[in-house]
Amino acid sequence: MAKFSPLNALRVAGKGIRNYIIKRPLIVSFEVTLSCNCNCRHCDLGGLIKDEKQIGPDDYARLTRLLNPPLLQISGGEPLLRKDIVDIVRAMRQASKASYLILVTNGVTLHESNYVELHEAGVNQLSVSLDFPDERHDEFRRHRGLYRHLAETIPLLARLGYGDIILNTAITRANLREVLPLAEKAREWGVSMSYSAYTPLRTRDKGYLIDSPEELAVLRRSIYKLIELRKRTTYITNPKAILLDTLRFFENGYMPDCKAGIRFFVVMPDGAFVPCSLHRNKYSSQKEMIEDFSRTNQCGGCYVAIRSYSDKGLGALLKDTPELAKGLFHRYGGNTKRSD
Repeated sequence: MAKFSPLNALRVAGKGIRNYIIKRPLIVSFEVTLSCNCNCRHCDLGGLIKDEKQIGPDDYARLTRLLNPPLLQISGGEPLLRKDIVDIVRAMRQASKASYLILVTNGVTLHESNYVELHEAGVNQLSVSLDFPDERHDEFRRHRGLYRHLAETIPLLARLGYGDIILNTAITRANLREVLPLAEKAREWGVSMSYSAYTPLRTRDKGYLIDSPEELAVLRRSIYKLIELRKRTTYITNPKAILLDTLRFFENGYMPDCKAGIRFFVVMPDGAFVPCSLHRNKYSSQKEMIEDFSRTNQCGGCYVAIRSYSDKGLGALLKDTPELAKGLFHRYGGNTKRSD
């Protein structure tokens, strides 16, 4: 695959502005399977699904050309359970050379061989879930030995020098006091860190929500420390505005003006469109989804990453375009390890 050049970075930014204006998606998440080899406490998925209807690489290429978003996300379930995942990545990349492609994984089956394969096929960013900076991660994900595997594997992959691994965590009541230690763990492993907010919409379990004055005070201090860290380091990826809005989500208990179905949506394993992974009414087109769901959508129950990064107004998008292009250039433009 060719380098993600400064020109491609500008194309991504330009495509984002164009799609915003004509009400096309900024981010599309392709949930390539709902099967998962974890059974996480904050998620409604877990376990393997027999005879799941799945579209193939050619279908993903067709949908990528049709939707043409600046940001493509491959997720699940656990996408590495798909035996054809490298073919899917390659097909999507060939269909859109100037889109930023993210793959989200729990890392259970991640190793050097498939990491390099995915990188060479076209993944720009590998997002690996980490909820605790120690073995408590195993209990939360209900997968024994997972933290040890990540602690051995992620630093090894980071040393390959591609600079494309980001740890991600959903902030919950359970890991509230680990927000800063998680950032330190990312620094220690030589990768970056990204945060989003837990939502009870998946499991209806409000026990992981942060809502007491004492907990909110802890979160507030952590968020402001992360903002200070961003000023002198590069491994915290969340913009200041998103960090502050994450705090605001927990303080208010909701985040209004969701644009699910318009600025972002999800493609299910069978190719159907749904507004988001929390509202799974299926549609055959974005137009149908907007008419039936988005125009009357009043949900404010989440501030997950796919939403937070597409919530900005056009003014903010225009303002951030040079920074986006500069950031993508520094991450990929000078990367001599990325082969043609």
